[in-house]
Amino acid sequence: MIYTVLDIKNEIEKHFPVNYAMDWDNPGLMAGRSDKKVNKIMLALDATAELIDHAVSQDVDMVITHHPLIFRGIKSVNDETAIGNKLLKLIENGISLYSMHTNYDIAPEGMGKAVSKRLDASIISPLEITGDESGSEIGVGFIAELKNKKGTKSLAEEIKEKFGLSGVFFYDAGKDISRVAVCPGSGRGMLGHALSNGCDVLITGDMGHHDGIDALDEGISLIDAGHFGLEQVFVEEMCEFIASHFEGIEIIKDEKAYRQVI
Repeated sequence: MIYTVLDIKNEIEKHFPVNYAMDWDNPGLMAGRSDKKVNKIMLALDATAELIDHAVSQDVDMVITHHPLIFRGIKSVNDETAIGNKLLKLIENGISLYSMHTNYDIAPEGMGKAVSKRLDASIISPLEITGDESGSEIGVGFIAELKNKKGTKSLAEEIKEKFGLSGVFFYDAGKDISRVAVCPGSGRGMLGHALSNGCDVLITGDMGHHDGIDALDEGISLIDAGHFGLEQVFVEEMCEFIASHFEGIEIIKDEKAYRQVI
């Protein structure tokens, strides 16, 4: 079977529709031709210069990332900017780049399902509701119940182990945790949603010290696993998705964590 970029794009968007994405987001085909034949795909969170060099060296036909390379309009594509250089290298080497961001986060079969499975938690509802699909609410993040109550430190240790992280920050409000609010990636602005839904902890990334103090003052724990920490499941999940829908395509996974802890 011969597949094209368009075939893969269309199948992805059946499950993770682009119209689910937040208004500020920019998912979709970033660069390349829709009619490009695809034999080899590279999956990653970010289209870094290093990743694109790797894709070129491996004769990859298509790169699929979680974070879009282009978020805002650009006025030129040349070798004078980092983004321009990356786009030039992709196009010159015939590599198509496709990104699926908040549409993947919001879709019921996307980020929430993948993360909750690893946390062994049952989803109740979205954390921030963004719409309705066939009578069911959809949105960013999720609220869930853990199968067993546990302390904040114990849950933080479990997250560190299950997601293979080198470190996890936490602020402990001193009570057992049953109901969790989870926002993979950046959870700035999500504390209010966690509180209004009676959650015992907010699990997310990109939070500062004052966010932690604010959480404690409100009587809720905070676990900061970093932006990469929970979102990294995208690579493994999309590897399984591509393998199950496109027989014979070779898949290369890039799971490098660019933010490091010592």
